Amino acid sequence: MTKTDTIVTREPSWLTGQILIAMPTLQDPRFTQTVIFICAHTEEGAMGVVLNRPLRRVKFGDLLGQLGIEPNPPQREMRLGTGGPVDDNRGFVLHSADWTGEGSLRVSEQYTLTANQEVLQVVAAGGGPARGLLVLGYAGWDAGQLDEEIRQNAWLSVPADEAIVYDEDCTTKWARALAKLKIDPGMLSGTAGRA
Repeated sequence: MTKTDTIVTREPSWLTGQILIAMPTLQDPRFTQTVIFICAHTEEGAMGVVLNRPLRRVKFGDLLGQLGIEPNPPQREMRLGTGGPVDDNRGFVLHSADWTGEGSLRVSEQYTLTANQEVLQVVAAGGGPARGLLVLGYAGWDAGQLDEEIRQNAWLSVPADEAIVYDEDCTTKWARALAKLKIDPGMLSGTAGRA
C-alpha cells in the first residue's frame, strides 16, 4: 500500500433502521411508489419490508384461524401487508422493541423483526408489542445491489418514524416519506440523468 492509497470505510449496516423511498425512475412495477423499512443492510446484502402495500385478501383473524392460533377471534388485531416478492408465503412482524421472542432481530432501539408464530399468539391473547405490522414476504438485495440501485437514483432514504411505519394510511405513505426530505412528489421526474 502506498501513501496515496486510501482506505474508505463505512458502517456496514448504514441503512439498517432507515426507510427507503422508491424514486419514479425505478422501473420494477413491484416497487413503484413503495416505502420500505430496512431491517438489515450489511456487506452480504440487504433485507427490508414494504410498508405501504396492504394485504386485503386475508384478515388477521382469518390468518390466525389458518395457523390454528387461539384465541380466535383475537383480543387484538394487527395490520397485514405484502412485505415484498421474496419468500411471500412467510410472515414477518415488524414491531416496537418493547417485546422480543425467540429469534427476534433487534433492528434498532425502536424496532424489532420477529419471524415466528410466538408473536402472533401473544398478540392474539391481547399482549405482545405495543405496535406492529404483519407482512408476508420481504424485499431482498444481494451484496452491493442496493448500494448500486441508490447510486442509480432508484431510492432515497430517510430515518424511520412510527407514523410512516405503523399507520394504516398506506395511500399517502410515499408522499409523506418524501415530505420528510422536503420533496414534492409532483416535482419528481420519471427519467434520470447525470450532471
